Amino acid sequence: MSKEKFEEALEKLETIVRRMEAGEMSLEESLKAFEEGVKLSRLCAKRLDEADRRVALLLKEEGELVTKPFAGEDIDSE
Repeated sequence: MSKEKFEEALEKLETIVRRMEAGEMSLEESLKAFEEGVKLSRLCAKRLDEADRRVALLLKEEGELVTKPFAGEDIDSE
């Protein structure tokens, strides 16, 4: 699962959430789905952290980290 793409993992996670919210799963199925969801959630968080570090490295200028908002990001919303 560790080589899985972020988008694929997120799509699987969304599917699991929809299935669990529908309430049509047995307890055992829900537990298995929850376990898989936790793994997928951690994978997504890891991929986002990796992307964040890569962006920070790319924005590093003259030994100093310069943070810049992504295009279209609303700075006032923080």
